Amino acid sequence: MKELHDLELILTSHTPIIVIESLEEVRVSQMLARLGLRLNHPMFQWTVTEGLRRLEADFGAQQFTAEPREVLKHIKAVSQAGYYLLLDFHPFLDDPIHVRLIKEIAQEHARLAKTLIFLSHDLPLPAEIRHLTARFNLRLPDRAGIKMLIKEEARRWQSENRRQVQTDARAVDRLAANLTGVTTTDARRLIRSAIENDGAINQDDLPGLMKTKYELINQDGVIAFEYDTASFAEVAGLTRLKEWLSHRHKSFAGNSTSLDQPRGIMLLGVQGAGKSLAAKAVAGTFGVPLLRLDFGVLYNKYIGETENNLRSALEVAESMAPCVLWMDEIEKGVSPGQADDGVSLRILGTLLTWMAEKRHQVFIVATANDIQRLPPELIRKGRLDEIFFIDLPQEAVRREIFDIHLRRRNQAPSGFDLELLAGASEGFTGAEIEQAIVSALYAAQAQESRLDTRHLLQELERTRPLSVVMAEKMTQLRAWAAGRTVAAD
Repeated sequence: MKELHDLELILTSHTPIIVIESLEEVRVSQMLARLGLRLNHPMFQWTVTEGLRRLEADFGAQQFTAEPREVLKHIKAVSQAGYYLLLDFHPFLDDPIHVRLIKEIAQEHARLAKTLIFLSHDLPLPAEIRHLTARFNLRLPDRAGIKMLIKEEARRWQSENRRQVQTDARAVDRLAANLTGVTTTDARRLIRSAIENDGAINQDDLPGLMKTKYELINQDGVIAFEYDTASFAEVAGLTRLKEWLSHRHKSFAGNSTSLDQPRGIMLLGVQGAGKSLAAKAVAGTFGVPLLRLDFGVLYNKYIGETENNLRSALEVAESMAPCVLWMDEIEKGVSPGQADDGVSLRILGTLLTWMAEKRHQVFIVATANDIQRLPPELIRKGRLDEIFFIDLPQEAVRREIFDIHLRRRNQAPSGFDLELLAGASEGFTGAEIEQAIVSALYAAQAQESRLDTRHLLQELERTRPLSVVMAEKMTQLRAWAAGRTVAAD
């Protein structure tokens, strides 16, 4: 109701041109039809397919006004005040005659109030008429608004099916929180699909709805999405990182208002030691969706408009809150290049501003392979909460890694000498241990035998881990991290 009131105030404010950028055409038309019955002047709607017709009453379309130039001439010639809703007029604003006609109608507004209302998904106005316009922004529904939509859709389903919708109060609360960031039309459609499925709203509906929501708001595919993150909490090692996260879980969830909300962390580590897995573990620990922003993809996909698309990606993250935003290989995006025309500095400025001003529950996990390339203003305390270093796994952790990856491949860990394997894999990263298991499975299949400890030991013997191949570089990295970062394990 407040939105309808705000729109009425703009309509009656003696502004000759009103601009509404929205995908909710039907909803806006319905609001204007209601106002048309309340206001003293008639309300008209125009489309290029049907021409001009009354919006609040059906008197039929006037086909002779279907052409853009003709409808503007018709509006200019009319001797009666009125409101004119022009749908999808944006392609016709490049024509100087159209712009001139719009300007002449607007300039006559003080004498005869004919108000032009432009509604489209995107309306870049020519400079000549920009000063004659006011914009109306259709608000996205908040949690209370979405709960109202849930009640309306439940009543509708009950009326049609003559039985009660089964609801889980916790699921309804989470659904209302998770559907913020989408339009009323999309929220209503998603709620309807959840109820139609089984006549209920429960926890099982949430993963599918969140996936659909993500697809709606991230049509460019800049951010990768993963909702079902519970399994990510099952990661070998990282005991200090897990403890740090557990201390902040309540604050991030909003259950502790006396403490500052955690902002995010930087993960530095040896290649293949598990930075990516650790980023996923954060989302698993918090029990929220994981969004992955790859700066390499952002640069490659949008040459020349990287900053704008970074802003769009950050808006996607805010609309998915609460969530974890994983900025993978962040140094690729913000470290100055030789010939990037200052793009990296503008990216850094955009990112720093967003990090300083963000109010949504978006926890940042930035991963880097070369932290020395990062500007100090990005990694200082206040931007991010802590820098964790993920080193080569110790023997007990390597044993756990063997256990996890053998189970994932339907191999019973009890059938292997895990102590022997953990000792033989000193210097191996988790990724290298996983690949040794994969290679050993292929070897066992070629020999037409079951996988056993012998196959795994042979693969470990044949493999030269990165700690050997890149020994000097890794020693340098570990020496730099000592005393400057917090060990994740």
